[in-house]
Amino acid sequence: MNMDFSKRSRELELMDNPDVSKQTLENVLRDINRANRILGGNKGTITALSQLISQNPRNSYTVLDMGCGDGAMLREVVLFFRRIHKKVKCIGIDLNEKALQIANKASVDFPEINYLKRDIMDSDTQGLECDILITTLTLHHFYDEQIPSILQRFGKLAHIGIVINDLQRSSWAYSLFKVFSLIFIHTQIAKNDGLVSIARGFTKAELIRFSKEILGAEHAITWQWAFRYVWIIKMNRLTRTYE
Repeated sequence: MNMDFSKRSRELELMDNPDVSKQTLENVLRDINRANRILGGNKGTITALSQLISQNPRNSYTVLDMGCGDGAMLREVVLFFRRIHKKVKCIGIDLNEKALQIANKASVDFPEINYLKRDIMDSDTQGLECDILITTLTLHHFYDEQIPSILQRFGKLAHIGIVINDLQRSSWAYSLFKVFSLIFIHTQIAKNDGLVSIARGFTKAELIRFSKEILGAEHAITWQWAFRYVWIIKMNRLTRTYE
């Protein structure tokens, strides 16, 4: 079957089904984390974080991860802050209770992280203000018509900046993932959802169009291996109203 990559797919990912068991979800997330380690997908987020904090020096930072899953990205964030000897408070937001249970279990040695069950689409953002908001492989789970309100909400929460790390939609990415998954991906759900995720990914032009939803900010969208876009949004607000 020939895939049409001219527009984003609206096919749902299997792992988004609330009936997926906790053990199955844990296995799928383990596959995703393995792929990220091998392909270096999370490095772009850490590099962007480093850039934002170097331009906005403080003694401590609050980092909010929207769609944190099992917390793998936040654990990398904490390790980064430990290496540079900066204090950090991390908040992970996810709607999947099973994913949060996995995250809490995996983060027992990371007291800097607190996980909350919240809906990204929820307009109630009390207590979620942060210095830097990150979201990794999450935005593609939403439809085009949902993304503007999500981005506007992100813009209200982050004082320094936002880092969005997500997939490029392309036939090359789709074909290469098929080969990659034969060797490195063990679960059928992750094999399926990896392809669906790419089909739901973005072109740079689409991200530029979405960038107009956050006014008064500085945007930088760069491509990185393997078929990722890292989108840095600099808010540069001077007033900090939270701790």
